[in-house]
Amino acid sequence: MLRLVLSLLVIAVIVLVIVRPGLFLRALRGKPRPALEEDPREILKRRYAAGEIDEDEYFRRMSGLSQDW
Repeated sequence: MLRLVLSLLVIAVIVLVIVRPGLFLRALRGKPRPALEEDPREILKRRYAAGEIDEDEYFRRMSGLSQDW
């Protein structure tokens, strides 16, 4: 019985390593999965840093995000 359980465990680990190496490595490292939704402030910071928006637009949008509606 113990051999069967160990065999199944080894097979499961092999399948995880082959099929989903990213998921397996993240689990070993303890890193959380990336969030599906990004924080709007982080998006604005990235866009400003990339030069997609100017400083005035950045501050206008940031102030809009910080207001309680």
